[in-house]
Amino acid sequence: MKRAEILKDLIDSTGMDLKSFAEEKAEIPYTTLYSILKRGVGKASVDSVIKICKALGITIEQLDEMARKNEYCNHTDYNIITLAAHRTDGYDTDLPEEAKEELKNYIDYLKVKYRKKD
Repeated sequence: MKRAEILKDLIDSTGMDLKSFAEEKAEIPYTTLYSILKRGVGKASVDSVIKICKALGITIEQLDEMARKNEYCNHTDYNIITLAAHRTDGYDTDLPEEAKEELKNYIDYLKVKYRKKD
């Protein structure tokens, strides 16, 4: 999944609308955030992306890793992934190490996505 899509979903999970998030949390103009989400993170200024990530409580490196490893999946897959994660968390040795690592990475992503907001 693209980094902009991941950002959009993380912003949505805050419960704030884009305008409020941009102006109140990230302290950037709404139009800047909107442009980043539509055109992509790669075309944005580094300063703006840093502010967005900081407001979400993640680093640029974490965002890039989520996109690079394609750890992100849509909402309909969350319950399946959660069940799989519980099933494989130290109990199931039938999975290859690569699959266990992928589940661990996804769990780390979900911890960031659903962390308690201050």
